[in-house]
Amino acid sequence: MTKIPTESKSYWTDYIDRKESPVYQQAVKDEETEIVIIGAGIVGVLSAYELAKRGRKVILLEADRILYGTTGHTTAKISAQHGLFYDELIKKHGEETARLYYQANMDGVNYLKNIVHTEDIACDFSEQTAYTYATTDEYADKIKAEFKAYEKLGIDGAFHTELPLPFPIKSAVSMNGQAQFHPLKLLSNLFVSFEQMGGIIYERSPVKDIKEDDSGHHAVLENGHQISGKAIIIATHYPFYDMKGLYFSRLHPLRSYIIAAATEENIPDGMYISADKPTRSLRYTDYNGQKLLLIGGESHKTGQSEDEQAYFTALQDFTDNYYTVKEYPYRWSAQDLVTLDKIPYIGAYSDSKNHLYVATGFAKWGMSNGAAAALILSDLITGKENPYADLFSPSRSETNLASVSTFIKENSNVAKELIKGKINPNEVDLDELKPEEGGHVKFKGKKAGAYRDKDGNLCILDTTCTHLGCEVRWNSGERSWDCPCHGSRFDTNGEVIEGPAVSPLKKLNE
Repeated sequence: MTKIPTESKSYWTDYIDRKESPVYQQAVKDEETEIVIIGAGIVGVLSAYELAKRGRKVILLEADRILYGTTGHTTAKISAQHGLFYDELIKKHGEETARLYYQANMDGVNYLKNIVHTEDIACDFSEQTAYTYATTDEYADKIKAEFKAYEKLGIDGAFHTELPLPFPIKSAVSMNGQAQFHPLKLLSNLFVSFEQMGGIIYERSPVKDIKEDDSGHHAVLENGHQISGKAIIIATHYPFYDMKGLYFSRLHPLRSYIIAAATEENIPDGMYISADKPTRSLRYTDYNGQKLLLIGGESHKTGQSEDEQAYFTALQDFTDNYYTVKEYPYRWSAQDLVTLDKIPYIGAYSDSKNHLYVATGFAKWGMSNGAAAALILSDLITGKENPYADLFSPSRSETNLASVSTFIKENSNVAKELIKGKINPNEVDLDELKPEEGGHVKFKGKKAGAYRDKDGNLCILDTTCTHLGCEVRWNSGERSWDCPCHGSRFDTNGEVIEGPAVSPLKKLNE
């Protein structure tokens, strides 16, 4: 049987590894501009591009290497169909809110389509129909309700009882006019356009703090220098700067998994996602002149799994059950953030921080929501009215019963994980750690985390998350230390992989 890789690597980022990507300079001096954008993913790059098009001076900052963040670990579906969503949205928030959400996301879809065509970017772009399908009677009823929601909202779609998939379905709902692409091919081209319009890009330039005074707003870099502007956009996936925004209590992080399969079977057009649980997402991409099937799913809260490898195995079992697989060339995972009401936070950071902007909480649908965010933020910053600003406002009221219930549930979970980590670290004997294994250990009489590399070298870390003090847990599937409270992730040397943490774990054996 063909096996999946033991190391995680995204199909998208592998393209960046193989091509001669430009290396951008670090920010090594104080600078002033009009707009500072922190984070060079889909939101940051599209916002930088759009604001530069509107004549604004923009500096784009990235903490790590350009193109290696969340956008490079997506399924890269450009779609306003977000699974079973619109029926629930109507029930909780009404038809007008649901209609605005759909229109905002379709604006994002069409914005990306327009960029691809006007900039003539080769990024494996193709228009596709998106499908949400059910394989059980329970979810077939929900599909019917979702299609009725489509009819109420005037969504261009259809109801189906058959699909070109290798397994039977009960029903499905489709949305026309969606698309798929290679996200990093698009962004790498937009960097060129952005620089041609006078934009400045700095990579390996992590921001540690935001400061404000009479002279403006300042992004304070790790090296002590400041990039100052009239407005700052925080597009770092998880907002690292909280202040009074209280984002940490209003977002919960989820991890999901993707494998890529080269199959004997011909892969049909279309982008598919199951309504049933566990979720199964299917789409193809081009691979050496053939179609490569991308299979995603298996969501769970970050840092709250006993065996991350099992999720990759479950996806492989599903794929092997329905396809004849020649090769599994890639596997990877993604991290997503979900808001209390499942509508992203896009806009001014808070009522008192109206020159500081944020976009977060895309709940796995970052391509359409991210493009919509770039348009909304660009309008807010340039003083143009935007019809979706109130819907996505981070300061909106979330006092409906469902949102309040989610708030209580998620923050109770954080409190439980905080206590659990302090009293039950599941320690192993340090001498028992084999090469490329990690776990909680006792070191000099105190709790610690240890990883033994392939050469036998040990790295021992303080497992207290540098964000808010929860105990990080060992992720055996991807060899990382993951925080079960707010989703920060650290590599085997303690360096930050995912925020909101901005500081590394402390090394104990240097």
